[in-house]
Amino acid sequence: MTPSDVIVIGGGIAGISAGAELAAEMSVTVLEGERQIGYHSTGRSAAIFIRNYGNATLRALNAVSAGLMERPEGVSDNSLLSPRGEMMLATEEELATLEDYCAEAQGLERLSAAQAAELVPILRPELIAAAVIEWDAQDIDVDRMLNGYARLLRRRGGRIETGAQVTEIRRDGGQWVVTAGTQEYRAPLIVNAAGAWAAQVATLAGVRPIPMHPLRRSAAILPAPEEHDVTRWPLFVSASEQWYAKPEAGKLMVSPADEDPVEPHDAWADDMVLAEGLHRFEQAVTMPVTRVEHTWAGLRSFTPDRTPVVGRDPDQPGFFWLAGQGGYGVQTAPVLSRVTARLVTAMAPPVSETVIGALSPARFQS
Repeated sequence: MTPSDVIVIGGGIAGISAGAELAAEMSVTVLEGERQIGYHSTGRSAAIFIRNYGNATLRALNAVSAGLMERPEGVSDNSLLSPRGEMMLATEEELATLEDYCAEAQGLERLSAAQAAELVPILRPELIAAAVIEWDAQDIDVDRMLNGYARLLRRRGGRIETGAQVTEIRRDGGQWVVTAGTQEYRAPLIVNAAGAWAAQVATLAGVRPIPMHPLRRSAAILPAPEEHDVTRWPLFVSASEQWYAKPEAGKLMVSPADEDPVEPHDAWADDMVLAEGLHRFEQAVTMPVTRVEHTWAGLRSFTPDRTPVVGRDPDQPGFFWLAGQGGYGVQTAPVLSRVTARLVTAMAPPVSETVIGALSPARFQS
């Protein structure tokens, strides 16, 4: 029996960063079912920080997270961000969608079709009715971030147990007893950072699950178009998110931006979904898609209001939710890990009470 103050279930960026922040004040054990941390959604992220991505609550989180990524004290000696930019493109049919996005966003610059094609020369300017760019969108060094938080967690005395698939959770004498593999772990508090498996973890603990739906997102790596250096191209995306493309190690990562409901599993790309998305991408560019070098998929788990759920369960205060991050998990991890630690230790969180209320699990009580 291994005792701790807190058991964090889930070794993705959410669980590892929260564990690191909690370990400043408490003894922490992180349980990860896979043989390595960050195996699922974290390791399959688009690795982009977009300040305007998400609803009002998420944009408030992004604003705080940006500063923490630029100055990642204890995690890295220098910024986790590097310049990229995100360009959104609209056909005539997508103009209303683009205008709705711009009405909620800040820091955007409008571009002509010719300017957009100058930034990404394979675009078909005759199809572009409008374009905007967020210059401040940046690449995230996800690997350095994840491993930096893992080192910080261990420096503070925390433990990470991999290959520790949770099979049973029970209450005993006011504490949780979590069985993972052949070991048992005991703590008064569980932090549920299990990603797509968060509802299953709640059920194991006898806690009423919060509605949460894993959605598959696929991607493919394509060779860079001939005679083009893609290194400095921005991420470029259709306004209605029919596809997006991003430079990746001298090649192009292209996604159909799919959101297909699936059960929690080790996700893989659906060939038909990927083919349809690559076809949509191909219609917008002069580059023929002749070869796919690699494909993969990840799971993005959303609550009905597409806002993360962070806080103590209203019926079981010893059970803390850190889930439902959707496609925002990596970019919000720095701020949500601090929110988690502050709420657990009854300290003032780094965001407003309005944001804390919007994150609260209590919003799902009937």
